[in-house]
Amino acid sequence: MSGVNSHQQDVDIDLRQLVGAVWQRRRRVLGITLTVAAFAFVAAKIISPEYRSEARLLIEPRAPAFATATREGGDPNAGALLDELNIASQVQILQSADLIKQVITDLKLYDRPEFVAASRSSALSNILSLLHLSKGGAGKAPEERMLDAFTDRLQVYQVNSSRVIGISFTSRDAVLAARVPNAMAAVYLSVESGAKLDSNSEAKQWLEPEIAKLRDKVSDAEKKVAQYRSANGLLQTSETSTFATQQLADISTQLAQVRAEKANATARAQAVRGALSSGLPTTTLADVAASQTMQRLGATESSLESQISDLSTTLMNGHPRLRSLRAQLADIRQQIERETRKLLSGIENEAKVAELREQQLLQQSNALKADSARAGEDQVGLNALEREATAQRQLLETYLARYREAASRTDKSSSPADARVVSNAVEPSDPYFPKAVPIVIVAALASFLLTSIVIMLAELFSGRALKPVRTQEGAFVRRVAAAAHAVPEASSTANADRIPASLLMVAPDEALAREMEESVELDAEADSGEVEDFSIQTVADYLVERNAQIAVALSPHGDVGSTETVMLARTLADRGRRVVLVDMTGSACPSRLMAERPGLPGVTDLLCGVAAFADTIHPDRLSDAHLVPQGASDMRQAMRGADRLSMILDGLSSAYDLVLVECGAADVEGVARLTRAKDVEIILSMPEPDEHQFLAAMEAFQKAGYEHLILMSGWRGERMPHSDRDAA
Repeated sequence: MSGVNSHQQDVDIDLRQLVGAVWQRRRRVLGITLTVAAFAFVAAKIISPEYRSEARLLIEPRAPAFATATREGGDPNAGALLDELNIASQVQILQSADLIKQVITDLKLYDRPEFVAASRSSALSNILSLLHLSKGGAGKAPEERMLDAFTDRLQVYQVNSSRVIGISFTSRDAVLAARVPNAMAAVYLSVESGAKLDSNSEAKQWLEPEIAKLRDKVSDAEKKVAQYRSANGLLQTSETSTFATQQLADISTQLAQVRAEKANATARAQAVRGALSSGLPTTTLADVAASQTMQRLGATESSLESQISDLSTTLMNGHPRLRSLRAQLADIRQQIERETRKLLSGIENEAKVAELREQQLLQQSNALKADSARAGEDQVGLNALEREATAQRQLLETYLARYREAASRTDKSSSPADARVVSNAVEPSDPYFPKAVPIVIVAALASFLLTSIVIMLAELFSGRALKPVRTQEGAFVRRVAAAAHAVPEASSTANADRIPASLLMVAPDEALAREMEESVELDAEADSGEVEDFSIQTVADYLVERNAQIAVALSPHGDVGSTETVMLARTLADRGRRVVLVDMTGSACPSRLMAERPGLPGVTDLLCGVAAFADTIHPDRLSDAHLVPQGASDMRQAMRGADRLSMILDGLSSAYDLVLVECGAADVEGVARLTRAKDVEIILSMPEPDEHQFLAAMEAFQKAGYEHLILMSGWRGERMPHSDRDAA
C-alpha cells in the first residue's frame, strides 16, 4: 500500500487518518445510515406481503398388490422410471400448459384480483412492448397472460440427489399459496393414473385378436409334431431320447459287461496255465482254492505229508509203511494236477463263451447304429417342428399373462400413478417477502459502508491520508555504505577485504568508529534531530529486506540478550515469515520462553543421535514461530558432533524462510564451528550497548571473515522493563 508523491518520495496510506476521517464525520454517517434504515423499514411495511407454500411428490413405481407385486423380477420399467432424466421429465410435465390450465379452471383463478390484473395489458406495457423495451403481452391473449402470471409465481424443482419433486407457489393470499401446490399435485396424479389406464385399455384391445390367432398357430404346430413323429417311428421313451437310442445304450452297456467277463476269464486261465507250466503250487490261485474237490485233495495231501514226517523219525526209509504213504501222496498229487487242468478247461470255456457273446452284441450294435443314424436325420426335422410349436406356445402364454394383467387394471383404483404426495402444502403464517428485519439490516450496513468508502476516497484523493515512509532503520546503513566506499584500503593489512556497502560489516577506522559511537547511544539524538534505531523492529525489517536465510545471534549480556532474540523471532513470525529459532545457549533461556513444556527433545539430542530430526522441531507457545530447544542430552557429548551443525542449519534453511541461531555469549571460534558460510547475518544482541565491546566484537568478526554484522538493542520507543521482556 505504498505510493509515490509529487516530490518522488515514498508514501504510505495512513490508515489511522482514514479511520479518523470517518470518526470525525460519524454524525453524518450515522444520520445517513439511520435515514436509509428508516426508509427501508417503511418500504418493507408498505409493500404488500407475499406468501409461499410448498408440496412435495415422491416419484416411485407403484402397482396394486394383487397385480405385479408378487411377480418374479419386479417391474421392468422401474429402472427407467427412476432414471435421472425421467425425474427431470416429470418436472417439465408439472409445468406443462395443459396441467396449469386445468388447475386455473379448478381453482377459478381467473376471478382472483391478482390474476385479473395480470391478464389485462396496460397502455404503458403496450408502448414498451412495441418499442421492444419490455416483454409485454400486447400481442398475447388474456389466457396466455394468465399462464405467464401463474408461471411467474410457480416453482417446480427436483430436490438434490433424490427422487422428490418440490412444487412451491407464491401469492398474496396465504390460503391460495397452499391450495395451488396441492391442486397441482392432485391433477398430476390424476393425469398419470389416467395415462396408465389408457395404456392398459389399449393393450387389452390389441391382445384379444392376437391371442386368438396364436391359439390356432399353436394347435397346428403341435399337430404337425405328432404326425411327423408317428410317420418316422420316432417313439420317445423320455424327454431327451427315443426308443432306438435307448436300445443302443442298453446294448452298449451289455457289450462292456461281456468284454469285462471275457478279459477276466482270459486272465484267470493264463494264471492257471502259467502255474502248471512252471511247476508252482496252484493252491494259491483263486479258482483252484475255491474248488471243494481241490480243498479235499489238499487236506488229504497235508495229512499224508504229516504222517510221513512223523514216521520218518522212528522208521527207516525202506519201511513198508513209509513206502505206502509215499505212494498215496504221489497219487494225491496226480489227482490235484488232473483237477487243476479240469479247472483250466472250464475257465477257457468261459472265455470262449464271452467272446461269442461279444460278437453277437457287436452285430446287434452295428444294426442299431444304422437305425439310430436314420432316426437322427428324422430327429432334425422333428426338432424344427418342436421349436416352432414351443415358440408359439411361449408367445401365447406371454400374451395371456399380459392380457390378464391389463384386464385387472382397467379400473381406476387398480392403476395408481407412479408418484405419491409426501408433503402437503400448508397455509403459511409468516410472509415470504418482505422481511422487515433483514431488509433494514442490509440497507443500514450498505449505507454505512458506502458512506465510509466515499469519505475514505475523498481523504485519499485530497492527499490527507498519505504519509511519507519513515526510513530511520536504513539511515545508518546508507551512511555506513557511503563511508565504506569512501575509505581506501588499509595499508597495514595487505590482504584486507574491501568494506561492503552494508551495516552488516564496517571497518574499525576512526571515522566510522566515531559514527558508531554516536549511534550506539540509543536514547541520544544527533544534532540534526534524528535518533539511530537499532531496535528489534529495525533488525526484523532488515532481515526481511535482505531475505536472509541464516542469522546467528550473540548475547554478551546473557539471558537478557537471548530474550531479545526470542522477541525478534516472534516479530518475524508476526510478519508472515517462516522462522525457526535454534537454542545453542548454555542457559536454555529461549527454550524456557518459547517451549510449551520443559524437557522437549532438541539440538543436543539430535547431535547425540537419540532423537529424530522432525522430533526436535516444536511450535512456539505464543506465536507462529518454531523452536529447536536445547534438549536434554549432555552438552559435552553433543558438541562432539558439532561438525554436523552446518548440515542441520542447511536442512532447516531449505524448509524455513529464516533460521535464527541464538548462541548466547559465544565468540568468533564458536560461530566458526557453527557454520562454514561467511555470508551469514551476525546479530549482536546488546540491550545496554557498550561501544568498546561492540567495536571489539566487530573487529574480531571482520578478521575471521564475517562481513555481515548488525547491532540489536531493545524495543523501539521506550525501554521495556525487565518484567515486560520476560513476558515477551
